[in-house]
Amino acid sequence: MKHYTASMRFDIITLFPELFEPFLRVGITRRAFEANADGHKMVDVRLVQLRDYAPGNYRRVDDRPFGGGPGMLMMAQPLADCVDAVRADRGDTNSKAVPVILFSPIGQRFDHALAARMADASSKGVILICGRYEGIDQRFIDAYVTQQISIGDFVLSGGEVAAMAVLDAVARLQQGVLGDTQSHIQDSFNPALDGLLDCPHYTAPQEWRGVAVPPVLLSGNHAHIERWRSEQRRAVTAAHRPDLL
Repeated sequence: MKHYTASMRFDIITLFPELFEPFLRVGITRRAFEANADGHKMVDVRLVQLRDYAPGNYRRVDDRPFGGGPGMLMMAQPLADCVDAVRADRGDTNSKAVPVILFSPIGQRFDHALAARMADASSKGVILICGRYEGIDQRFIDAYVTQQISIGDFVLSGGEVAAMAVLDAVARLQQGVLGDTQSHIQDSFNPALDGLLDCPHYTAPQEWRGVAVPPVLLSGNHAHIERWRSEQRRAVTAAHRPDLL
């Protein structure tokens, strides 16, 4: 296994590592995942195939739930062996040093503040568990999972899409990933904007389908423009997310 120096490391335990390959190679955030000439990565993503830690010829990772019910559950032992191997590869002698995160409906809602904490330079990164089937044996969750996260009140077929959302949110906060270093500061929910939604934006042409760009944006008066944007951010937030005010 080739190792890179990195600001942080994300180990993603999944049954479908191939889902991540296109994501890690396209778009502006790929800068965070690619190694530069010195072998440095801003975010080092390790895709770990869970079936490699399952016994038998069939590499089985699931079984029927006790007590009956629909679907299958992921078994505790393959997951435990996989996490133990990842920790050993990290040199993690303290089992609580690196968070083990499971995507779950009962988890903390993933937001900008949590993304910023993960993106912090002092972060050692995390181990992400991408669940599948009807769920995971609770005994593994109790023994290994240190935090549960939800990306919304809906159910996905697996944790891979949620993991990509987390990676994207964290990667774009790394210095040098976005073309303009100020870009993410203007994002919705950023503390620099008091956690409010972003204001409307306009580009060429100055008039489109009879609707003109607000004159203040053409004035060249930066103080007036910033005041207008601040007023718009508050108005948009009041209209769509008053809970943020």
